[in-house]
Order: sequence, then structure tokens, then C-alpha cells
Amino acid sequence: MDDRKLQIFMDSLLPLLKAAVAFTVPLTLISFTIGLILAVITALARLSSWRIPRLIARFYVWIIRGTPLLLQLFIIFFGLPSVGITLDPFIAAVIGFSLSVGAYGSEIVRASILSIQEGQWEAAYSLGMTRMQALRRVILPQAARVSVPPLANSFISLVKDTSLAASITYVEMLRTAQQIVATTFEPLLLYTEAGLFYLLLSTVLSSLQNYLEKRLDRFSTR
Repeated sequence: MDDRKLQIFMDSLLPLLKAAVAFTVPLTLISFTIGLILAVITALARLSSWRIPRLIARFYVWIIRGTPLLLQLFIIFFGLPSVGITLDPFIAAVIGFSLSVGAYGSEIVRASILSIQEGQWEAAYSLGMTRMQALRRVILPQAARVSVPPLANSFISLVKDTSLAASITYVEMLRTAQQIVATTFEPLLLYTEAGLFYLLLSTVLSSLQNYLEKRLDRFSTR
């Protein structure tokens, strides 16, 4: 690496770090939190004995899982203005990513609930609990432990997927790299540098995931 490229690399570290801390991480956390709430609601709706909520939940999951995330972001940000709904890039990104996490996460939550043995329901009923009480006090806590690994993987994937927000002008880490490329004309260098930041974030989160899984395994064996 020559002196010019090294200088560009060093000068880009702080802007990319700021973009990661101020934009990429908050977008990930907010979208995942909203998406997780939506996932639980959707999973419970799909398991409901009522037909209408079940059909609505299935339709939502079918639409989101059957279309590309990038296309969904385009519809929300570029398409909705044609019907009079104009959204800030951050809001559009949060909506798009939350809907995606909600749909995929609902399948994880639903599968986790279904994995709990039927005897757990029967034991709760024998203690006089209603179905909702059994779900809240007995089933969901156990399902939460089962769902941690796949949900953690979804969170790590979301960190990388936030790069798609650059396509709707949200200035996160990739968009920041694009802006620097426009003035330095060093795409390979800057995109590689951005990739290293994503790799670092993913590695840290993977380590936290492993730690959390070990803690849950320890807890489950007591």
C-alpha cells in the first residue's frame, strides 16, 4: 500500500467508525427490537385458534419472505411518495428492517413454542392456569431460551443487512464509504475497509452470542 492509500485508509477510519456507532448500530437495535415484538405477536397469531388473525399473520409472513428486502425498502421509500406518503430514510429503513425481522423471527418464535412438550401445557393446566397464563408463565420462558441462538443469528445478519439502507440514501456505514469513494476514487480500498468494520461488528456479536448460549446452557442444567 503506497503512502497515499495508507493516508486515505487512516483518514477514513474515524468517519466510518462514527457512521457505525451513530447510524448502523442504532438502526440495527431499533429495527430488531420492533421486529422482535412483531415476531412474537405474529407467532402467537399464527398459533391462535381464531381464523382471521391466523390468516393475516400467514399473509404477512408470505409477503415478506417471498420478496427481496431491497425491493421492500424501495417500495417503502421510493414507492409510497406516489400515494402521498413520504418518509425519512431512517424511518423507511426501520420499517423495512422491522417488517423483515418480524416475519422471519415469527417463524423462529413459533417453532420454539411448538418445540415445548405438550406435558408442559398439561402441567400448567393442572395448576389451574388458563391458556394465556400457561403461555406467559410456562411456555414462553422456555421457548425464549430455545429461540436465543437463531434469533441471535438473525440479529447478526441484520447488522450486515443494514448496508442495504444505503440504497435509500440513509447515511450508514456503506453510504459513508460511498461518499468517500466519490472524492478519493479508491473503491477497493474503502469498500474493503467498510467490510472490515462489518466483520469486526459481526465477530464481537458472535462472541457475545456464544457467551449467552453458554450461560443459558448452564442455567438449563440446574
